[in-house]
Amino acid sequence: MRIAVTGTGGQVVSALIAAAQNHSDIDIIPIGRPQLDLSRPDSIAPAITAIKPDVVISAAAYTAVDQAESDRNMAEQVNATAPGILAHTASTLNIPLVHLSTDYVFDGLKTGAYDETDIPGPINVYGRTKRAGEQAVLAASGHVVVRTSWLYSPYGHNFVKTMCRLAQTHDEVRVVDDQYGGPTSALDLANALLTVCARLHNDRDPALRGLFHLTAPDSASWADLAEAIFTDLAARGMRRPELIRIPSAQFPTAAQRPPNSRLDCRKISQAYGLALSPWRRSLMTCLDEMMSGEPHRKETA
Repeated sequence: MRIAVTGTGGQVVSALIAAAQNHSDIDIIPIGRPQLDLSRPDSIAPAITAIKPDVVISAAAYTAVDQAESDRNMAEQVNATAPGILAHTASTLNIPLVHLSTDYVFDGLKTGAYDETDIPGPINVYGRTKRAGEQAVLAASGHVVVRTSWLYSPYGHNFVKTMCRLAQTHDEVRVVDDQYGGPTSALDLANALLTVCARLHNDRDPALRGLFHLTAPDSASWADLAEAIFTDLAARGMRRPELIRIPSAQFPTAAQRPPNSRLDCRKISQAYGLALSPWRRSLMTCLDEMMSGEPHRKETA
C-alpha cells in the first residue's frame, strides 16, 4: 500500500514513517514543497497524481494559531481551499483521502466531550479555516476526516518538547490551567491512521467513511500535562522547575482558545475498533525516546 502524505517535516509525517517501519507492505511517501505547495492550488493535483498512491493522508496544515489571526488569507488557502482540491483529486483517482482536522473547530462551551454530531463553532481563524477544510473534504463522498488534538511527539515543535526545554532553563514555569483537551501522541495517532488506511484500501463499507474523532481517551489541562512532564523528568534525575498554574486571562494570546476541547472517540472505536492509549502512558514512551536521543526516525529536513 502506497500512502502519500502531505508535508515532509511535521510531527505526523515523521510519526507515520516511524510507524511504517513495522509494516513491510506499507510505503509512506511524504510530499511537500516545491512539488506540492498547498498555497499553490495548481500544484496539488499533478503532485498527487504523479505518485500514484493507494491512499492520501492530508496531514500538512497552517497550524500557527496566533499568527493565523493576521495571516488569514494564507490560513484559508492552506487549511480551507487545499483540502478541497486534495479531496477532488483523490475522488478523480478513485482513492480515499484521510484528512486531519482539529478540536479547535469547537467553541469549548460544552460541559462534556464533543462528539461528531455536535455543531462546530470555531472562535479563531485557525479553527474556522480548518472547519471549512473539513466541509470541503466531506462534500466529496468517500473520504475521511479525523479530528485530533494536542499532538506531541519526539519530532517537530510541540508542547512537550517546549516544556522539557523550559525545565532545564527556568526555575518557574507558568502554564494555563483552565483549558482542557486530550493530549495525543502523534506516534499513537500514526499507528491508528495506518489501520484506517488499510481498511479504506480494502473495504468499501460506507460506515468507514465520514467524520471521526481520535484522541487519547482521557483529558487534562495544559498545566496537568506540564506537571506530568516535570514529574517524569525529576524521576529521571533531571531538573524540575516550579509549576505555577494560571488562568488564560494571565496568558493573553492573539487567538482565543476553547476552554474545553475534549473529544468523544466512541464512533471510531465502533467503526474501526481503534482506541488510543491513555496520555500518561504515551507521554512516558515519548519522553523515553526523547531522552534516548534516538527516536524511531530522525526528523526530516
